[in-house]
Amino acid sequence: MIDVYWLEQAGGDLPAGDAWLSRAEADRLGAMRFPKRRADWTLGRWTAKRSLAAYLDLPADSRSLARIEIRAASSGAPEVFFGGEPAPVTLSISHRAGWAACAVAGPEAALGCDLEIVEPRGDAFAGDYFTGQEQELLARASAADRFRLLALLWSAKESALKALRVGLRLDTRCVVVDPFVEHVSGESDWRALRAHHDGQVFHGWWRQTGDLVRTLVAAPAPASPVSANAGRRCMRYHGDAGQE
Repeated sequence: MIDVYWLEQAGGDLPAGDAWLSRAEADRLGAMRFPKRRADWTLGRWTAKRSLAAYLDLPADSRSLARIEIRAASSGAPEVFFGGEPAPVTLSISHRAGWAACAVAGPEAALGCDLEIVEPRGDAFAGDYFTGQEQELLARASAADRFRLLALLWSAKESALKALRVGLRLDTRCVVVDPFVEHVSGESDWRALRAHHDGQVFHGWWRQTGDLVRTLVAAPAPASPVSANAGRRCMRYHGDAGQE
């Protein structure tokens, strides 16, 4: 199994100012017209940089964080650079309802994460985006559990499509989610799931607090996520964080 590091932050965790952004990131932020888009993007980048600093064992001061730059690949997937050079990590970012999450793993991983709100959605939504098998799961769910299950299925699909580095350009019905994998014993409150796409299996995890569901999937299979706030770091970036 591979290690995956996880960090969530809310809008109130953002620092004043943007000295922690790279020059290119600051330019991109300045070009955004809509306040919500600016807020979501900034919170996502802040959360990602904090988790990357912990994973790479880098200082978390603004100068060091500004040397971490997250760029969009041609597929739209995020890629990490440090001091202008590719960093040996894989990451996925999600934001929803004033929260952002970031999952970080080694460069060998295919990785995706997502946040979703438990909220009412009609039958047409499930008919448009879920497979027949998944619609049967929803039909058997109690009224109390249906919206949670719907959010979980949707979130896991988004995570899998991110791991495939295609996003919502693919039909969501090409991913089949199994959310009822046997619970893994231990202290973690994460629960296991699986997502299947064209013969490929992504193993993953999900957790709910309040009305917020979060999911992550990866290949190779990930161990239960480790908090990036826990002080455990799996590698050190071999470079001088003070270099220009």
